[in-house]
Amino acid sequence: MRTLLALAILLFAVPALAADDQKIDRFTADALKNFVPAELQWADEPSLPKGAKVAPIAGNPGAAGVFMAYLKFPANYRIPPHTHPYAELITMLKGRAGNGVGEKFDPDKGDVLAAGSSFTLPAKTAHYMWTDQEVVVLLVATGPWNITYTDPKDDPRNN
Repeated sequence: MRTLLALAILLFAVPALAADDQKIDRFTADALKNFVPAELQWADEPSLPKGAKVAPIAGNPGAAGVFMAYLKFPANYRIPPHTHPYAELITMLKGRAGNGVGEKFDPDKGDVLAAGSSFTLPAKTAHYMWTDQEVVVLLVATGPWNITYTDPKDDPRNN
């Protein structure tokens, strides 16, 4: 947990550089805000297969800069192989999920992570996830967030 806290502090304390070398403002907060699971406002996440829910916590996933969001996946859920433009840090908060690396979905080649586990994902690394129970994760990443499916037919935004 100390490593996760140190990484989060580093992400928020160090300004990032945009592709065009413009400085991005650090994450700031104008008030103390608590995030209690029973009070989260969940919404459908349209860039992931049907069933995924998102609850933004801090920052703006659609803008340049660091953001945090909770993601919820139902039992027996699959996210096909895909990439993201920037690195991510994912922490399992509830349940367990499988995570594999590669352009083909193969749960035999992935790892199953339980609540309390975290993983880092380098930018542009093809990966996939699956669940056998409801899962909630905390995503810390740099925006603008995007997802590119290895097979465009897997992209729910195309359907």
